[in-house]
Amino acid sequence: MRRLFSNPSLAIGMIATLIFLAIGVLSLVWTPFPIEQIDISRRFLGITAEHWLGTDNLGRDMASLVMSGTWTSFLVAAIAVVIGMGVGVPLGLTAAAWGGPVEWQVLRLSDFLFAFPAVIVAILITALAGPGASNAIIAIGIFNIPVFARVARGGALSIATLDFVAAGRLAGLGNAMIAWRHLLPNIMSLLIVQGTIQMSLGILSEAGLSYIGLGTQPPATSLGLMLKDAQGLFLIHPWLTLVPGLAIVAIVIALNIAGDGLRDALDPRLRQGNPNVLA
Repeated sequence: MRRLFSNPSLAIGMIATLIFLAIGVLSLVWTPFPIEQIDISRRFLGITAEHWLGTDNLGRDMASLVMSGTWTSFLVAAIAVVIGMGVGVPLGLTAAAWGGPVEWQVLRLSDFLFAFPAVIVAILITALAGPGASNAIIAIGIFNIPVFARVARGGALSIATLDFVAAGRLAGLGNAMIAWRHLLPNIMSLLIVQGTIQMSLGILSEAGLSYIGLGTQPPATSLGLMLKDAQGLFLIHPWLTLVPGLAIVAIVIALNIAGDGLRDALDPRLRQGNPNVLA
């Protein structure tokens, strides 16, 4: 814990991420104005004491929309990461522990899923069930599965050759127990770092899907949906685009800085400043 809190990058990234997350959670119980409140007489207002970020083309309070959109972005990305880890990590551990035909099948499944980016999956799901935040979650989650499967497999293979794993096999542990007791605990730091990376990518993906009409739908809001609503007004009122755009950039940068800090703090080869020497 001392190592984690003494890392400047991790501290800055985590504090910034927690601030954005707190803003999103706060929107569940309070926003300056209801996000669905429309007041045409007060549209295109600048920054005022009443409207901290102004109002949009429908007179809705921009600060309230950003708060609610931040929560939507975090929620979609977090659930998608849970889906990816929940399915991908067991697949990767299975491939590393069993090897042979099992590993080959897992790798071919990963290659198949990699062939369908989140946008393509979202289009297919939308054609069947219609657009919505839940469909964006499924699409991004499916894209995350092969990512975590390959990360888990690669990390587990590097652990599987060590002596304590061989000792476990000599003690009579089966492949499942080897994967659960020895492989998974030793790759958790790798998975945590990858999770922060996928969180930032998930926020970008959700914004992109909402921007093209495949993600969050009104009356709910998201940062990508705000960009979509303001795209035709960029030359007249660029502030409407800059606010959600800068919010997306700030959240993604915070998550990336936190991910880099976690990698530096959890990787024993980096703690000594020499990537070739284990601490």
